[in-house]
Amino acid sequence: MSEGYWTDERRMMQETAREFTTNEVLPVANELDPEKGQIPRELIDKMGEMGYFGITIPEDKGGLGLGIFEYCLIAEELARGWMSVASLIARGNGFWRSIPGDGAERDEKIARMAAGDYLGAFAMSEPNAGSDMAGVSCKATRDGDDWIINGNKYWCTFADGADFISVVCRVDSDSESRQGGMKSISVEKPRGELPAGVQGSAIPKIGYHGWKTYELHFDNVRVPAIDRESSGVGSMAGGFVGIQQGLEAARAHTAARSIGAAQGALEVAIEYANEREQFGRPIAKFQAIRFKIATAATEIEAARQLMYHVCNEIDSGRRTDKEAAMVKYFAAEMSERVTSECLQILGGAGYTTHYPVERYWRDARLTKIFEGTSEIMQRIISDRLMGK
Repeated sequence: MSEGYWTDERRMMQETAREFTTNEVLPVANELDPEKGQIPRELIDKMGEMGYFGITIPEDKGGLGLGIFEYCLIAEELARGWMSVASLIARGNGFWRSIPGDGAERDEKIARMAAGDYLGAFAMSEPNAGSDMAGVSCKATRDGDDWIINGNKYWCTFADGADFISVVCRVDSDSESRQGGMKSISVEKPRGELPAGVQGSAIPKIGYHGWKTYELHFDNVRVPAIDRESSGVGSMAGGFVGIQQGLEAARAHTAARSIGAAQGALEVAIEYANEREQFGRPIAKFQAIRFKIATAATEIEAARQLMYHVCNEIDSGRRTDKEAAMVKYFAAEMSERVTSECLQILGGAGYTTHYPVERYWRDARLTKIFEGTSEIMQRIISDRLMGK
């Protein structure tokens, strides 16, 4: 890590997260991912005790009061064990501004979120609105003191396990701009269930196991209207612009998860190469294997340093739509490439569930899709460079 970013506190935080991942996350991932099991509540509670759900929540609200840098530092280490667990912490850190309610009641929920006891899910994508976020058609209509939500959502991960779902809705169909008239509305619900009036089915995924991802249908779902706009970087409530700003931090987080998955795969590949013997010696002695490892390590470090820079820019309060797109694009593409090469080092063994490298490979593939595809990232980058 560059000395300009490094502090004793960050080093200790990183080492603690690495130890936690080795002792708590990896054993659970290795056991449950092959059978598509769910992240156990016991692990979630331990993460809450570590403060991982409240990294970016202010201290006066019960969190650690740290930045996106620390958030991504920890996420990378968790993803070295199981990317789904690294993603789970976003259901706290990325959602506290979207918590429904007001006053002391809301403050109590924020404190619970910081402890991992009150978590959110995000419903933005729709069957016909993925990369085109402005194409959202799920509608919220004001009825007195309530919103009434109707429409369909897709790719809502943790919809059942969360305590509320933040639903991106179109609230003004007469807006002159496709980006106008949008708002994120939080729908509270019992943990372990979908909200009343919402039907859903789990999407069969090839990876990203440990929790379920849903297709949802909202049918006249009535939600109390809270006329309180969230603000600041990471806000998911303030319409199209607020959601876009929130995605900058989310894309840095995706880069961290990509890097962690690649690092995890590389560590498995190095260990295997030192143990596996062919032609009378460990395959780590062969130049073809050594060069794969050297290339992978270099690409991981390049992505990591770019992530540090982007996180530092976000924490400095600067807009980073271009830079966040760059690191998300670069890290995701790197992660798929590196995890594939690491699987190749294991040969046939890599194509079994006896080794976790196949998990890293499957999960890395997703990072090129969620939080904006690689192609959308290229569009954002080129738009900014070309003056659009």
